[in-house]
Amino acid sequence: MRTLISTAFVSLDGVMEGPGGEPEYRNSGWTFKGIDFVPEAYEIKGREQTEATAMLLGRVSYQAFSPVWPGMADFAHYKPMPKYVVSTTLKQGDLVSDWGETTILRSLDEVAALKETEGGPIIVHGSATLNRNLSDAGLIDRYHLLVFPVLLGAGKRLFSATDKDSQRLKLVEHEAYANGLQKNVFDVVR
Repeated sequence: MRTLISTAFVSLDGVMEGPGGEPEYRNSGWTFKGIDFVPEAYEIKGREQTEATAMLLGRVSYQAFSPVWPGMADFAHYKPMPKYVVSTTLKQGDLVSDWGETTILRSLDEVAALKETEGGPIIVHGSATLNRNLSDAGLIDRYHLLVFPVLLGAGKRLFSATDKDSQRLKLVEHEAYANGLQKNVFDVVR
């Protein structure tokens, strides 16, 4: 079974919306406002590109990343990687042609079937709604979190507010940096 990894920049209060400057969110760009850049904190981002063998995205994140990431040197390893987009509305004609093979999945059952195929880890970037739904369905195996020392209050959250049984996590890697960032890698305990 393939490992499904959720990777996110997240505020201390669990918000993941608008980390890089998306104009529709009032606290947009919170990952670089008032926080000194510490390169070693982002080492995990490079490692994710070399360890992942496929990328899974929700429609909104796909439509935000696909016009930009294919031409960015920082994300070059993702370009040839197979991509899967979970959407009930996206059509084949909506996919970009310069970002490698992309398959549209229509349900979480199709994501579960993808996990059963041969291959290495599948990485999920952004995709707030998809992340919450994957978590609620028990499909996420690991979290790679860069936790920023900021409270945002409102915004899309990484974790679901669904009333459900508790889910245990095992901390397998962590580090705190001089700028207040924390790297936390958790395996989901089954």
